[in-house]
Amino acid sequence: MKTFLLIVIFFSQLSFGIDIHQAKIDALLDGLHKDAHEGNFQAYFARYTEDAVFLGTDKTERWTINEFKSYAKPAFADGHGWTYIVEERNWEGTGETRWFDEILFNEKLGYCRGTGVIHLHNDRWKIAHYALTMLVPNSIAADIGTQTKKADKL
Repeated sequence: MKTFLLIVIFFSQLSFGIDIHQAKIDALLDGLHKDAHEGNFQAYFARYTEDAVFLGTDKTERWTINEFKSYAKPAFADGHGWTYIVEERNWEGTGETRWFDEILFNEKLGYCRGTGVIHLHNDRWKIAHYALTMLVPNSIAADIGTQTKKADKL
């Protein structure tokens, strides 16, 4: 009887378009942000694939996961990495590869956008690519562009 009930639940979820992976993939990113906030270095980086790439907000910040670990280690050393509060998240794709975008809030940087790709490998979702960008309102974009060019000495 239990087996029959599980089969019925499984197929009813499929028929209503409910993604049985959704809770796991949301937990992956929610956990990522929680681990960063709490400075859980090992747990944070266990969420990435071995060949992951992380893109930071600075144009020089394109890191392999090992390079990113080196960069992040001092920030996590005091038990607190960085804090981004999720305001909104969108998922796309089906199957073993999904991509997302999320609006985040950070006290120092204001609103940011995280985008990335996750992949299901050995029944575990992992982050293969993550990019963090600052969101600049159009009304001040030209001023920020001017400041950026000055900082880059263009």
